[in-house]
Amino acid sequence: DGPTDRTDEVLSILEDLNLKATFYAIGTDLGKNMIEGKKIVAAGHELGNHTYSHKRMVLKSFNVVQHEIEKTDALIKEAGYQGEITFRPPYGKKLFLLPYYLKQHNRKTIMWDVEPESYPEVANSSENITKYVLENAKPGSIILLHVMYDSGKESVKSIEGIVTGLRQQGYTFKTVSELLEN
Repeated sequence: DGPTDRTDEVLSILEDLNLKATFYAIGTDLGKNMIEGKKIVAAGHELGNHTYSHKRMVLKSFNVVQHEIEKTDALIKEAGYQGEITFRPPYGKKLFLLPYYLKQHNRKTIMWDVEPESYPEVANSSENITKYVLENAKPGSIILLHVMYDSGKESVKSIEGIVTGLRQQGYTFKTVSELLEN
């Protein structure tokens, strides 16, 4: 989600770890924080589309779906991102017109398989988040962390431990587009 005023902190951690990530931007946040969005792109990270308003895309009209995606795509391009723009649906919900729109526009929908913040007993500490990820990641995993808001403070603190631990297990890190190439 984001970008927000926490972007610099997250980018600094990723730079120290020599890691490129994929950020799924919310259009309203990107519009308000375009400078941060441009920093993400300038640092070599990938921007994906997470809709304009982050509302569930269930039982929405085709025009609403189109607006949510295309307005965010335009902002992502304004931030300077030139790669393929993948899409992550808010809350992982994708029924009826959203899948139809995405199929018509040959858009890739990206889901995740490791989301430690879904469990309050895990999300309450960076140590628990790190442990959860290290125990649940497998080849090809997509790890979802919400690091752009105050509620994600523990997730931010877990980034270094996750990266270090997974690298010790022999894993490498890829952006979503790089992962899809394999």
